[in-house]
Amino acid sequence: MKIKDLKTFVVGNPPPLAGGRYFIFVKLITDNGIEGIGEVYNATFRPEVIVEMIKDVFERHVLGMDTFRIETLWRNVHGRGYSMRPDISLMGVLSGLETALWDINGKALGKPVYELLGGKVHERLRSYTYIYPRPEDGGAYSNSPVYSDPDAAAARALDYLSMGFTALKFDPAGAYSTFDPRQPSLEAIERSALFCKRIREAVGTKADLLFGTHGQFTSSGAIRLARAIEPYDPLWFEEPTPPEMPEEMAKVARQTTIPIATGERLTTKYEFKRVLELGAASILQMALGRVGGLLEAKKIAGMAETFYAQVAPHLYCGPVEGAANVHLSAAIPNFLVLESIERWDGFHAKILKKGIRWEDGYVIPPTEPGLGIELDEAVALAHPWKGSDLHLVPTYRPIDGYGRQ
Repeated sequence: MKIKDLKTFVVGNPPPLAGGRYFIFVKLITDNGIEGIGEVYNATFRPEVIVEMIKDVFERHVLGMDTFRIETLWRNVHGRGYSMRPDISLMGVLSGLETALWDINGKALGKPVYELLGGKVHERLRSYTYIYPRPEDGGAYSNSPVYSDPDAAAARALDYLSMGFTALKFDPAGAYSTFDPRQPSLEAIERSALFCKRIREAVGTKADLLFGTHGQFTSSGAIRLARAIEPYDPLWFEEPTPPEMPEEMAKVARQTTIPIATGERLTTKYEFKRVLELGAASILQMALGRVGGLLEAKKIAGMAETFYAQVAPHLYCGPVEGAANVHLSAAIPNFLVLESIERWDGFHAKILKKGIRWEDGYVIPPTEPGLGIELDEAVALAHPWKGSDLHLVPTYRPIDGYGRQ
């Protein structure tokens, strides 16, 4: 069974933009007509640039390949140009194509992908969601009171609790800047602590709180912040420092009782190895659309087992990466919790002919062959991305400790 063709889709994500501005899907087609779908998580280039990268990797390494030779493909793409080092954009391209191969192989064998990864360990997967704005907030996403008012965030948390969620993530720590990390002011620390306090008071012990910062702070600043929120017992403190220096993140881990989580901006086993060996984090959040693929993620999860570390796959993307997360999570013993885009409804459901199954706070792994989902190409083509922004747009100026430019 050989690969003979490629299709790409750059899909604009309608407001409220849950999961990002756009999704990049790839479809591989074999010489016997089996199709597989994957997703590329890209935040560094315009999507049309990534599409050209996908085509280049496809033509050089995927066209005509045996669909089962995934390890060989990984080595050849990782080592192309003899760079031989983690490249987040290249690994994103590889991740999407590799996921599509697993989808094909599962369909060819009549098995869900998790059965090819060692078999199903978990019958259901506990899931969490970000605290997103209410639908009535409309397109003014970043201006929603859930991001500025602790009481509004607490009220929104109760909405999710009533849906069945038992874990909720939020980031009250302020905007992201290309000049980060920064030292938070005492006012900013107290604001973050107040968000934790109000949400904890609202949900009690019925839900875990996931403090989801994005590497905005220096190690000393993150330690100060951690001490302020420890009384509210978050399940984790996410990316307390930028991910490029796990040595600094490890300083935070040693100074707080809150478990540290990281991984959404890391790629390949080599970057995760440093995190584990330095004790920088005990919860790994690989993003399946950029980590290097399902096989690479499975290797990282196995490596994490030897450190008693757990895996909580990250998601700020479309439903195809979400489906890949489901199959990885189902097949690893050290799974902790799965990120969902709310209940997998809205556009994340509309773009699939068969969606991801969510029930009372849990995702149920599919029993259908492959990833168990099918892209609705008509919907994808009806929502082309027409913007010029990147998937994520930081502030390109310094931000002070008060969150002001």
